[in-house]
Amino acid sequence: MSVFCFFTFPNRYLSLRAERVISETNCSFTMVPVPRVLSTSCGIALRCACEDAKIIRDRLRAKKVIYESFHRIEEKGPRPQP
Repeated sequence: MSVFCFFTFPNRYLSLRAERVISETNCSFTMVPVPRVLSTSCGIALRCACEDAKIIRDRLRAKKVIYESFHRIEEKGPRPQP
């Protein structure tokens, strides 16, 4: 099992802006659909290693990119085949 951190955004524009801002750093991240455990609505989240979350949060704040929420989620690996 792996633990990842997720930033969600109020709208698509801010998620794309966050992607552009964080791509200027050395942090590893991926833009993904918002996990179902966080919301059943459509949306884009930024998934990162939790070690990079503080750097990413500080960078978003410095560039005035508003994020909606921050979550730390344990992801399970693929289900075993019967």
